[in-house]
Amino acid sequence: MAGPKLTLVTRTQGNNQALKDGTVKPKTFEPEYLEVDPIIAAFRRMVRGNEFDISEMAITTYICARAHGKPMTAIPVFLVRAFHHGATLVNTKAGITKPKDLEGKRVGVSRGYTVTTGVWARGVLQDEHGVDLSKVTWVLSGDEHVAEYKAPSNVVPIEKGKDMNAMLISGELVAAIGVDVDHPDVKPLIPNPLDAGIAALRRDGHYPINHAVVIKDELIAKYPDLAADVFNAFCESKRLYVERLKAGKIEKPTAVDKVHQRVMEVTGEPLPYGIAPNRRVLDELVGHAVKQGIIGKPVSVDELFVPSTRGLAG
Repeated sequence: MAGPKLTLVTRTQGNNQALKDGTVKPKTFEPEYLEVDPIIAAFRRMVRGNEFDISEMAITTYICARAHGKPMTAIPVFLVRAFHHGATLVNTKAGITKPKDLEGKRVGVSRGYTVTTGVWARGVLQDEHGVDLSKVTWVLSGDEHVAEYKAPSNVVPIEKGKDMNAMLISGELVAAIGVDVDHPDVKPLIPNPLDAGIAALRRDGHYPINHAVVIKDELIAKYPDLAADVFNAFCESKRLYVERLKAGKIEKPTAVDKVHQRVMEVTGEPLPYGIAPNRRVLDELVGHAVKQGIIGKPVSVDELFVPSTRGLAG
């Protein structure tokens, strides 16, 4: 294949399968697929060490990284999307009967404050349930991928030696975002969260974005056709997946596949790529990032993406 050999990190999943198994091949470079498990470890390595040529990236991590001058730029390929109404779990014995009751309390957040799931989940609490996020103390179980980032004053680290799941089960934390806890005293704060997510989709017209794709700035400058080629390759792989999804030809659908199917019933296309079909959801995410102190000032959606990909859609 003509062109350079470039490292590419992306988790194997339905919309990427045809790219990673070689069914879809980029035209201007040869991908060297690197496996990083869990994929969140790749985000940190890319942000802190610029380790990979092309990488899947949590989108609010990217927005924060870009605000701190990290030498990478995204293309509007949105690999992972999810509803986040079920991301906030509550201790049923903590006296929390509605989201507003979280005000004045300590709420856990898995890993860092800039984690995309946390940003969207807090957005749900604020926009749909009127929670004043500044009145909650957010307790983090880890640090941030972007080491230079400074969180708001109501964001604190977990106490040394403490375990977030145990703190939620005991009631030391009344609720937590992004944790996986199987205990009779712990349940989603928002009942029937998937139905709540679908209702929000019908009302607001979007399916929240979690992950995008970034490319090293030096490669974008060196190879002018690279960004569009990466975009088109991911689009073709996704197209093949959505065709199989629509035709019911996925033999063992995952929970993610089933959510995509629910979304498809509403929108017809569960995973649109490109700025135009996603501008509203991207604007909302940037708004959350500003309101929650992830970035200090608003940024236009177009500025976040490589210029040669701003008019592409697929």
